[in-house]
Amino acid sequence: MPSYVVESFLANTRSAVDDARERSRLLTDDVNGVRYVRTTFLPGDETVLHLFEATSAEALRQAACDAALSYERIVEALEASTESGEEGTP
Repeated sequence: MPSYVVESFLANTRSAVDDARERSRLLTDDVNGVRYVRTTFLPGDETVLHLFEATSAEALRQAACDAALSYERIVEALEASTESGEEGTP
C-alpha cells in the first residue's frame, strides 16, 4: 500500500502538536483504506509530518477532511531501508 506524508505548519506549542497527532490517529479508516503510522514534529520549522498508508491520496484527503485535520499538502513517500541499503517501493 502506498505511503503518504501529510505536512502541516503549527505554532510551536505542545497542545497544538498533541491535537494534530490525535486528529491524525482518527483518520484510520479500514473502509477507505487509511492507516495512521506516526507523527514527527520539527520544532525549529514549526512543521508536523504525519505518515500514513492509504489506498490513494484522495482517500487520505477525504479522511483528513472528515477528521478536521488541517494541512498544507499531501505527498507520496518512499521508505528506504538502511539495513539492506536498498530503497523500498510503495
